[in-house]
Amino acid sequence: MKSPLHIAIGSDHGGFDLKQRLIPYLQSLGHRVSDCGTDSKDAVDYPVIANAVATKVSEGKCDVGIIVDGAGIGSAMAANKVAGVRAAACYNEALARNSREHNGANVLTLGSGQTTLSDAQSIISTFIGNDCTELRHQRRVDLIMDIERDRLRKSSGPDSLNASRKGPDVDLSPQDIERIANRVKDLLSGSLPTAGAPASGPTHVDAVSLAQMIDHTVLKPDASRSDVEKLCKEAIEHNFFSVCVNSTWVPLARDLLRNSPVKVCAVVGFPLGAMPPQIKALEARKAIREGAKEIDMVINVGALKSGDTKLVLEDIRAVVEACKDGRALSKVILENSLLTDAEKVLACELSMQARADYVKTSTGFSTGGATAEDIALMARTVAPKKLGVKASGGVRTYDDAMKMIAAGATRIGASSSVKIVEEARSRS
Repeated sequence: MKSPLHIAIGSDHGGFDLKQRLIPYLQSLGHRVSDCGTDSKDAVDYPVIANAVATKVSEGKCDVGIIVDGAGIGSAMAANKVAGVRAAACYNEALARNSREHNGANVLTLGSGQTTLSDAQSIISTFIGNDCTELRHQRRVDLIMDIERDRLRKSSGPDSLNASRKGPDVDLSPQDIERIANRVKDLLSGSLPTAGAPASGPTHVDAVSLAQMIDHTVLKPDASRSDVEKLCKEAIEHNFFSVCVNSTWVPLARDLLRNSPVKVCAVVGFPLGAMPPQIKALEARKAIREGAKEIDMVINVGALKSGDTKLVLEDIRAVVEACKDGRALSKVILENSLLTDAEKVLACELSMQARADYVKTSTGFSTGGATAEDIALMARTVAPKKLGVKASGGVRTYDDAMKMIAAGATRIGASSSVKIVEEARSRS
C-alpha cells in the first residue's frame, strides 16, 4: 500500500451512511482524511459536494478525492468540471485499477446504491494502491489534459498567462503569482519580519553529530562500481546519514548498506534538470522501488528563468508525489549559481507549494556551489513551512561545513565527507 495520503472525502445525503463508515476505514490505514460534507441525511445537491472535494485535489491540498452519491455518476460529471481533476466512477476493483493505471484518475466516485461497504473498501484500496507510471498511459493522460488546456486557452485568449504551455495539470492563480512576487520583493528588501526566520546555526558541531548531517556523495560521470563500494564502506565506518549516488547505482548501494543505518539517496534529472516532469517522476519512482529513501531532483532551470512557474511547479510536484507515494524524502536542487536572488526565492516558494521536504543549493557541476549567503536566503524563505536546507557543492572542509550550518543548513552534501569529520574529531 502507498504511504499515508491526504484524502478529501464527501457525499450527498444518499451516500452519507457509506461515507461515515469509510472515514474510519481510511484512518485505520493511516491516511489523513478531510471531510467535505455533507453532515447529515438532509437533502443536499451533490454537485456542491463534488466541487468541494475536487477543488481540494485540484489545488493540491489533498492527494486524492472520494465522493459518494447514489450512483456515483453525477458526482463524477461535476468533479470533472474542475480544472486538473480526472474523476472516475468505479463499481469494482478492475475499474479502480484501470482508472488509476491507464487514466491517472485522482478522484474516485462511488454509488451507495451499487456498492456495499466491503466492496467500497476493496475498490478504494485498489484505487489508492496503484499509479499511472507507464509512459504510454501517461502520454494519453497528457492528451486528456491538453483538451482542457486548449479549451481554457481559447476562452481566455492568446495572451493569457502560460497560454502556450502544455503538460501541467496544476495552475498558479494570478493571486498566487502576486503573492509570490510580493514575498520575493519583501525578502530581498529585508522588510519581512524576522521573528519567523531561523536563528543562526551553531558555530561548532562534534564529529558524531556532523556525520549525521552529511550525505556522503559520489556523482561524477565516471564513477565506477569500486567507487560506490568505497563510498558505502566509508559511510558505514563514519556513520554518515546517507550516501548520494546516481540512480543507476541505487541497487548496489542498497545491498551494500542493507544491515546498516545509512540511507540511500539518489539524484534525479541530474545534473541539468532539462527533461519533462514525467521522466523525472519515473526515474524517482524506479529509484525508490530499488531502495532509495531520499531523492534529490534538479529543477528545470531554463523554465524558471523563462518565467514558466507553472511548469516548474509541475516539475517539482511530480517528483514530490512520487516520493510521498514511496515514503521517501524529497529535496529540490535549485542550481543557485545560475539564478538571481529573486529566482532563488521563487524556486523556494514553488518548492514549498509542491510540499517538498528540502531545498538544496546546487549540483556541484555548474558554475558555482553553496554559499553562506544563499543558505541564509533559502532558510529565511522556507522557514514558514519548516523545509530543510541542504548545502552542496564546494563544501570540502570542516570550516566550509560550519559556515553553511551557521547560516542555516540542516544537511550537507559532500564528497570530502571523511576529511570533514576527521577535521571535526581533531578539533574536539
